[in-house]
Amino acid sequence: MQRPTGGRAAGVPLWRWVSGFLRERWRVLLRLGVWSVLEAGQTFVVGYALARALDAGFLAGNARTGLLWLGAAGAAVCAGAYGTGRVYGVVAALVEPARDRLVRTVVARGVREADAGALSGLTQQVEIARDTLAGVVMVTRSFLFTAAGALIGLFSLDPLLLVVVLPPLLAGVALFAVTLRPLARRQEAFLAADEALAQELGGVLEALRDITASGAEERVAGSVGRRTDAELRTARALARWSAARVAALAVGGELPAVLLLVAAPWLLGHGVTPGALVGALAYVTQSLLPALHNLVHGLGTSGSRLTVVLRRLTRSDSRHREQRPPRGDGEPRRRPHTARTRPTTAPPSPPPALSLTSVTFTYGPGGEPVLDGLGLTLPQGEHLAVVGPSGIGKSTLTGLVAGLLTPQRGTVLVHGRPAPAPGATVLIPQEAYVHTGTLAENLALFRDAPVPEPELLAAADAVGLTPLLTALGGPGATVSPAELSAGERQLIALTRAYLCAAPLALLDEATCHLDPEAEARAERAFAARPGGTLIVVAHRISSARRAGLILVMDGARTTCGTHAELLRSSALYRDLAGAWTPRPAPLPR
Repeated sequence: MQRPTGGRAAGVPLWRWVSGFLRERWRVLLRLGVWSVLEAGQTFVVGYALARALDAGFLAGNARTGLLWLGAAGAAVCAGAYGTGRVYGVVAALVEPARDRLVRTVVARGVREADAGALSGLTQQVEIARDTLAGVVMVTRSFLFTAAGALIGLFSLDPLLLVVVLPPLLAGVALFAVTLRPLARRQEAFLAADEALAQELGGVLEALRDITASGAEERVAGSVGRRTDAELRTARALARWSAARVAALAVGGELPAVLLLVAAPWLLGHGVTPGALVGALAYVTQSLLPALHNLVHGLGTSGSRLTVVLRRLTRSDSRHREQRPPRGDGEPRRRPHTARTRPTTAPPSPPPALSLTSVTFTYGPGGEPVLDGLGLTLPQGEHLAVVGPSGIGKSTLTGLVAGLLTPQRGTVLVHGRPAPAPGATVLIPQEAYVHTGTLAENLALFRDAPVPEPELLAAADAVGLTPLLTALGGPGATVSPAELSAGERQLIALTRAYLCAAPLALLDEATCHLDPEAEARAERAFAARPGGTLIVVAHRISSARRAGLILVMDGARTTCGTHAELLRSSALYRDLAGAWTPRPAPLPR
């Protein structure tokens, strides 16, 4: 396979990618250097002209000479301004090709690997890299040429001035250089923690109704809290290392000015003129200190961010070839199943779809148990309806099965695994969630990849979504949740769950906004899924009668059986069936 242009080979370090890019544009770098010399020329001329204006002009009683030197300084400022304007154009010629190369890399990876992060890379990270690269080039170039101009000027005035200024300047730059790598690592850790928190919050905000309907507020709050604490720790670590930048600035930029003042008597006693001393102070305070300040704050923050973004955008293909969503907090790791040879040829019996053993659950330490010692075994492929008065614990039961709640006592097993069993259950609450986007994107929300259109259309036909799908304009039509009725949102959520691979479907009054015919069609579709098991919190007698088994929740008198058995054995079920049965229409008079 041909490697895409602009990509980075697997295992090639980032610095080689950058150096290769710079070598290809050596002419641009040469022009940048030429215009930077013109821009930095004012640094040398301003300090030197100020010293000569004092020594040869005003202090010598020759005001004309002093004014001429100040005029030369003004002319140098104008020439430097022209050079600065030319520098911006050359920087653009360097940065824009870097952006184009990054775009080619991201697009090639997105097309080749169906990278879900390609859109973010194009819309955010590439632009961050371009802007940050321009800033890094400007501050680094400015410091190098400004420092060179100032040091040459100090040497021209008197070499003794370098003895005072150069050591603290080198010490400050060295201290800053030592902190760059740790700062980059802390910056990357902080960005990763921030992205993880943003992703977590994005999922929470999109599913607020589902979380509230399922009673999962505490669990979600705990997960978000852990992400927040992780970001706080990385932010504090970044702040501690950022303090080193202040120390580097104080040593390299402010200490030389203090040393010049302290050593002024010694310098004047060794032949340094007053004008040279004033010129040296101008070099330090007007040139070196601002340049170092820009370098420390610009390169310290933008440079580490640029390193992180470039590393992500140009990461090796082997590392990015396959990415899976991170495992959720509290989600057990799946271990590979190892088949063992058994002495008997009879296949082992499959575990039940659901097994509850002595399950007790209470909201709050002093409350009455909602479920008290509940036991239930549901074979695979069964259709169970759960009925009972409001507040009896029907939604609590589905929350326990889905793993959103944890019982105080007892065990909940889904296909032989303790709840929550990832990939084994799908819960559809009463408040159906639909997000802005295409209908196909909404229906594929529980899938790792886009759903093939024939499969999507077949699911829509089975559940009863086809009329709405046609009215909206097909799978690619944009869906606006506010323009859909509650029943239409429920149909979309039901079809989404139908397309999910989870074998156990939990419908917690998920059809309450549908008419009886649409409800019957959706429930039959779920009951007919190959290998699928269905649990429905019923709100109509017709829904209960379609189920093979019915669980009547009545506190301590919870019973399970068929419709006919419960009519004989459960007074509550007889009352519910009577209340649900519509009264015959009155005869016309």
